[in-house]
Amino acid sequence: MGLIYADIELINGEDLVLAKRHYIGEDEVKRMWVSMLVDTGSVYLCINENIQEQLQLPFKEKRKGQLADGRIVEYNVVGPIELKFKNRSCTTNAMVLPGDNEPLLGAIPMEDMDVVIRPQRQELDVHPDHPYFAQMKLK
Repeated sequence: MGLIYADIELINGEDLVLAKRHYIGEDEVKRMWVSMLVDTGSVYLCINENIQEQLQLPFKEKRKGQLADGRIVEYNVVGPIELKFKNRSCTTNAMVLPGDNEPLLGAIPMEDMDVVIRPQRQELDVHPDHPYFAQMKLK
């Protein structure tokens, strides 16, 4: 199986709240499309400093993460950030990777959006059992 990428719209969550309350116009909401590596080995959404800068996501906390090579590194966590993929969306925080490192779509936002990986087609897709809305397991 090769690497799988998905086009994800990232939106500044605080801007969405301000627009809903009519403090800013809908056209002032910071958003962008990003091709993200679909990474089931990553738990969280990981963006890079360039994305964080463009979306102007506020700092929330520092958190440590373990890399694939076993090293533990401290990263900034920013948010809220809304993700949109096809007819799905979720709101989460993101760990900020240095520089222009590749952004990662981790397991938690994938579960939240109820999406599946189709290895034969090398693509991310909505869950075929519930194509019109996300469905979560509650137990």
